[in-house]
Amino acid sequence: MDKILVVDDEKGVCYSFKRILGRHGYDVITAFDGEEAVEKAGEENPDLVIMDVSMPGSDGLETLKRLKTLHPALAVIMMTAYSTSEKAITAMKYGAYDYFTKPVDNARLIALVKEAITAGKMTVPVTFGEEKEAGDRIIGKSPCILEIYKKIGQIAESDVTVLLSGETGTGKELIARAIYYHSKRAIKPFLPVNCAAIPETLLESELFGHEKGAFTGADNRKIGKFEQCNKGTMFLDEIADMPLPLQAKLLRVLQDGCFQRLGGNELIQTDVRIIAATNKNLEALVGEGKFRDDLYWRLNVVSIYVPPLRERKDDIEDLVYFFMQKFNSELGKDVKGISPEMLSEFKEYYWPGNVRELQSIIHRGIVLCQSRPLGILSSEDCEWLTQAGMSGKGITDIEKMLSGIAAEFLQKGGEDIYKGAISAFEHFMVKKALELTKNNQAMAAKLLGISRNTLREKMGKAES
Repeated sequence: MDKILVVDDEKGVCYSFKRILGRHGYDVITAFDGEEAVEKAGEENPDLVIMDVSMPGSDGLETLKRLKTLHPALAVIMMTAYSTSEKAITAMKYGAYDYFTKPVDNARLIALVKEAITAGKMTVPVTFGEEKEAGDRIIGKSPCILEIYKKIGQIAESDVTVLLSGETGTGKELIARAIYYHSKRAIKPFLPVNCAAIPETLLESELFGHEKGAFTGADNRKIGKFEQCNKGTMFLDEIADMPLPLQAKLLRVLQDGCFQRLGGNELIQTDVRIIAATNKNLEALVGEGKFRDDLYWRLNVVSIYVPPLRERKDDIEDLVYFFMQKFNSELGKDVKGISPEMLSEFKEYYWPGNVRELQSIIHRGIVLCQSRPLGILSSEDCEWLTQAGMSGKGITDIEKMLSGIAAEFLQKGGEDIYKGAISAFEHFMVKKALELTKNNQAMAAKLLGISRNTLREKMGKAES
């Protein structure tokens, strides 16, 4: 019979787990603090430990660290009533098998217990590093976000290249910074580079530097990001917009750890960990010949998909209160809450701009908040949402509108009906983005989540 040690300072929680797990044939023992947990783990030799994060005295994370030092192959599942990215990432880094928030569904609990016990019996002991101080800025406890916390904890201390994918505004740079903060390179530089924001003619010089006289205006030697970031971590955002010739040079750095400055002959060695991000489908771009397949596989050693906000709506309330606290502090305000009606609107809204859009709306609301009773944020304060006419419109309403448009195109028929529909909608999106930004191409491109070069290309198609 497999033995499970349940550790929680609340006796009621321990007995509840003992009852549930006992029904499924497990021998359950309990401990009410970290010291007792370490003692019983040594005496009873359990197959699995299920332990609360927050306990008086030696908390769950410290106890986890001690348990994994004394019993490296022991499987440990951490649990808490309140999830934070920092605790989840640290738990996984210290060797926890998994992490869940209370209350947990009984069926999921039993499935997880079976998996953990099986994995524990097959585990090869691993070592772990000391915790490094890190900002706790990834907010959420939805299952998809918890999976990201776990993966960060698993990969942070290795030097593997990471590819982050997801829509604009989902928080890919926050994920990159969390990996960096928990890595062995945290005392070295973290340099973010937006490949779409730097003109193509300057990007090579920005990354690799140049020698004096390499081109007109190169009056002095320039040290590039790869030299500045030696032993550190570089975050290459919007990697899909990197020109093909530069992709070849980046590939060489990843393969050999060396490069040459623009206009130079000296071979320069560097040791940089790369975390790349994209809001585009790189596999599709590889198929179209717009992205090197060898570079794609070099970048895609570990991939993390960052979901859009509409796929993690359970996190919206936590995000709202986090941003409310942040902007209250910055602006000297004292907004205390949000109206139920507005929160309901938020949960119905499609969020094309994702977390970044939500942050902007809360920022504006805090600035303009004049609601009664004083200190409660309402729809009246967030003018953008009301003016945009999107208040209360969720994916269902959008699907209905698109369904009607699709029906009209299909009724017309024709060999190129699909291409025509896509082209028409693309033209409409570009036109609308330019209208909203008063023909500011940089802002329109950002609104559409594309580069300025791509925007100009689409504008040219629309005019022809």
